Amino acid sequence: MTFKNTKGPILFTGIKCTVLLLTIVACISNPVFGQSKKMAKLPPIASLTDGVWLKGDLHVHSRHSKESSNNPVAKIIAFSRSVAMDYICITDHDNHVDGDVAHNTWADPEFKSDSLLLLYGAEWTTTRGHGNVFSAKPYDHKRLYDVRDQRDTVIGRVKNKLGIHLSANHPSGKDHFGYSYDIIESIEVWNSAIWSRNANAIMIWDDMLSSGRKLTGRGGSDAHHGNPETPDKATANSGQAKANYVGTPTTWVFAVKRTTQAVVDALTNGRVSISANPYAPRVEFYADLDQDGKMDMMMGDNTRATGKPVKFRVQLTGNTLPDGNYTINVVKNGSKFGTYQVTGKTPVVEFTDTPATTGRSYYRVTVEGQATNYPQVPQSMALSGSMVALSNPICFNFDPNF
Repeated sequence: MTFKNTKGPILFTGIKCTVLLLTIVACISNPVFGQSKKMAKLPPIASLTDGVWLKGDLHVHSRHSKESSNNPVAKIIAFSRSVAMDYICITDHDNHVDGDVAHNTWADPEFKSDSLLLLYGAEWTTTRGHGNVFSAKPYDHKRLYDVRDQRDTVIGRVKNKLGIHLSANHPSGKDHFGYSYDIIESIEVWNSAIWSRNANAIMIWDDMLSSGRKLTGRGGSDAHHGNPETPDKATANSGQAKANYVGTPTTWVFAVKRTTQAVVDALTNGRVSISANPYAPRVEFYADLDQDGKMDMMMGDNTRATGKPVKFRVQLTGNTLPDGNYTINVVKNGSKFGTYQVTGKTPVVEFTDTPATTGRSYYRVTVEGQATNYPQVPQSMALSGSMVALSNPICFNFDPNF
């Protein structure tokens, strides 16, 4: 047996040839070399009934962000309660306070509520882009701020030690997320009431999902400006409060209970959908794995494909328009799978498909139709256009240890 290299032939005979052949066979047989790594054991799918839908906004700025106006913490909380929000995360720019959000936003005497769940967070504002942090309890944000210009591996270790949820904000554009998507748990796929600006974010999300990264898609109004109490307090940006404010869009989470930790856990797990505003319908997405008429999993869940057909169900819940017509668009693995027209008080559509047993598959949905009125932010409907809601994906064969 002869192997050539740039320096001429190398001859292997007898015992050396046998050893070489055994080595090649061993490498081919070894899963590290010759076969794809086996997928880790998947956790059981959680209950579809033991939980509660909670709605809120995950990207809002108060007066502690220097470019904001007429938006004290108390105003944000009062408005959130008035539109029946369940939770809120005030995410002020950390670079405006040298990373010390603990002694600014969180220390604000107005940062309190008996009924609204207040997450701890901030907008991680760096040269390489912006991200939001979400936590159920106070954490040392200064540690994350101090490593903002270091390598992603360093940032990832700090984030993990802090035990926080890190999310990519408006991932395309001037302030895009310029870090590895392997250090985050979610992506802001719907930023502000202006739905049209999110096309690139959706494309990035589909790319991440298709490559095996099971990242949650979430929304955030990115609101900075509140309504002035008197005309003399108005600024050049005050008009934005009528077009983009708390709840444009609204992020729904299916939490196991009404706590801040359950909200963060649901956001991480992906049992999440997004609506154009607090009054718009919520889209729910389920799958019946054995077609016995009972739903077995929902958006955000992941299971092994069996090779058998799966029945999927999409339903709109909440304030659907009595005479409204809605278009359900199903996306499979980043490509359009089907379009369905629904109407009625509780619109439902079902479809069947067989996820492949090899490789990954995911399905997600978007809903278009007539805008739902949001009287507190009356100009937002025009900016959202026909976009009503979107779901997170139902996944098959995603490796949890990817």
